[in-house]
Amino acid sequence: MARSQRTIKTPFEIEGVGLHEGRPVRVSVRPAKPDTGVLFVRSDLPDADPVPAVLDSLAEADRRTLLRVGEAEVHTVEHLLASLVGCRIDNLEVELDAAEMPALDGSAQPWCEALKKAGAVDQKAPRKVFTVERPFFVQDGSASIHAVPARGGTRVSYTLDYRSRGMPAQLVEYDLDATDVPAEIAPARTFVFSDEAEALQREGLGAGARSGENTLVFDGSKLLEGELRFPDEPARHKVLDLLGDLFLLGADVEGSIAAVRSGHRTHHELVRVLKQAMELEENHGRIVRGTAMDIREIAGLLPHRYPFLLVDRVLELEGYRRAVGIKNVTVNEPFFQGHFPGQPIMPGVLILEALAQLAGTLLLRRMEYTGKLPVLWAIDKVKLRRSVIPGDQLRLEVEATKVRDTMGRVSCLAKVNEHVAAEAKMVFTLVDAG
Repeated sequence: MARSQRTIKTPFEIEGVGLHEGRPVRVSVRPAKPDTGVLFVRSDLPDADPVPAVLDSLAEADRRTLLRVGEAEVHTVEHLLASLVGCRIDNLEVELDAAEMPALDGSAQPWCEALKKAGAVDQKAPRKVFTVERPFFVQDGSASIHAVPARGGTRVSYTLDYRSRGMPAQLVEYDLDATDVPAEIAPARTFVFSDEAEALQREGLGAGARSGENTLVFDGSKLLEGELRFPDEPARHKVLDLLGDLFLLGADVEGSIAAVRSGHRTHHELVRVLKQAMELEENHGRIVRGTAMDIREIAGLLPHRYPFLLVDRVLELEGYRRAVGIKNVTVNEPFFQGHFPGQPIMPGVLILEALAQLAGTLLLRRMEYTGKLPVLWAIDKVKLRRSVIPGDQLRLEVEATKVRDTMGRVSCLAKVNEHVAAEAKMVFTLVDAG
């Protein structure tokens, strides 16, 4: 059963130094509206777009989770995101004045403590839930992750195996619904082996790492400085990283996840696989959500009518930021009568029109635009990548990247069976409906 989305009651601030870049950073955390998710805002880049904590923002990076939109990057977000999983917080705006989140003590415990002090508020929207209905498997060399069906919540296990480095193998298992995550998982700190630390610093990473303060440094099984918080603290920290990476799915997971020797790259690949499966489920209406719209609701919002209403259903609306819809393409579409009737292909301009209509649905939801209509002003970076034919189902995805005054910028993507059919950047101006 879906739970209510949650945000925090009161804002808070945290300061620290980034683990890899070693630069000071101040972070301001504020409540956000339902379906916002987590938005990172770079205050030192005033013209940059916000960076949402979603899979589409994921960028390649070593030993950390890095998100990027345009010129704005946010590094090492996994500990904050893991604390949100543990504290069941879904919607936040996180403003920071540098590129990397603070390492703090190398764990998620300070974040959990700050969230607890800020308090939580239930919101009038359900949290999306993805139920694992079949096995999924991801492997990268000796690292692997299984996700299999299991009713009644989320179960996570992790097998840490550094026996080749002299550290005994560790296995931890959790039922997240029955586990006090802030007490049992969040305090586990980042760790590294002594020879790795030297190599990382040569690569320009780990500049903010401090042995005994925010990083556990091992020589085999020997901890060089400080004391362990748990006998199996390294394995618990791996679970912490996994939970933070799973936040990028944008949904709670009902199922069992078993990881062996995995790291961020393997975690990210699992999220990609689950995201694809979730999108297929959404197309059949089986994802728990509270913002779907049927054709009657769409017609009540948009001024278009048959045969020019080209969005059949809105599957998902994430606040004012993102929308997902579908267009079922049938042989009875009127445009097929004259557009290559012997070998019918949906006109590319109509694919773009369908995306524009969904974007209009997203923009019209903004309360300050009541009585306004979005008018397409410009289209840029259009790419038509594959033909759309009768029997296809177009999955339409739009994301508002900037909305200021009476102007909205939207990134648009149309897919058929996970293959991109079209993409474009659109600019809308909002005019009086009368």
